[in-house]
Amino acid sequence: MRILLVEDHPGLAKEISWRVRQAGLPIDHVTTLGRASSAIAQHDYSIALVDRRLPDGDGLSLIREIRARRAATHILMLSALDAVDDRIEGLDAGADDYLTKPFSLDEMLARVRAHLRRAGDDRARSLRMGVLSFDVEKRSVSVAGRPISLLRRELMLLEALLQNANCVVSRDALLSHVYGLDATIQEHALTALVSRLRARLAKLDAGVEIHLARGLGYLIADVTPKGAA
Repeated sequence: MRILLVEDHPGLAKEISWRVRQAGLPIDHVTTLGRASSAIAQHDYSIALVDRRLPDGDGLSLIREIRARRAATHILMLSALDAVDDRIEGLDAGADDYLTKPFSLDEMLARVRAHLRRAGDDRARSLRMGVLSFDVEKRSVSVAGRPISLLRRELMLLEALLQNANCVVSRDALLSHVYGLDATIQEHALTALVSRLRARLAKLDAGVEIHLARGLGYLIADVTPKGAA
């Protein structure tokens, strides 16, 4: 579950990104159609938040590209163009929803959640391994039915690993998922984050272990919890 924001207004983009991340959802922000096209080629986004007026063209052209490449991606248009004809044009181009600027960040997030609910099936919304359960929609984690609290980046790291359970996830993919496309990251940030999450899961007897695939990345695998028969 990942969100793409295509918005060239720095203040609004910062507010939207902050609000989405506070909800525990990973989001990538780009400012142009060209960068958005590159991001779509690299990632399978659940939702794209797309501005109409961008420095290199109309966001409507991006909608058509998303529909061609990632048909399952839900698209929410963000635009100051509030005439009925403008909204109809956006929806007819393939957008699933249309939000007129200025808008409430709480309403925006509510619409994002509604689209996420429609985007996934029951299996996609619940990731399980060992005695660990991750509710993707609610952004909550439990161990043997007991709710646990994780920091935002720990949550996103766990999600990326569980979505690719028993498979190696590359460092680049994890860095992108946890920190975003253009974030400036200290060299050992991911290593430290993995170490913290690994220790936390071991302490909770979650029945899973995070393994290093040297030179490649990390994978999460099922193990027998302590005390199990």
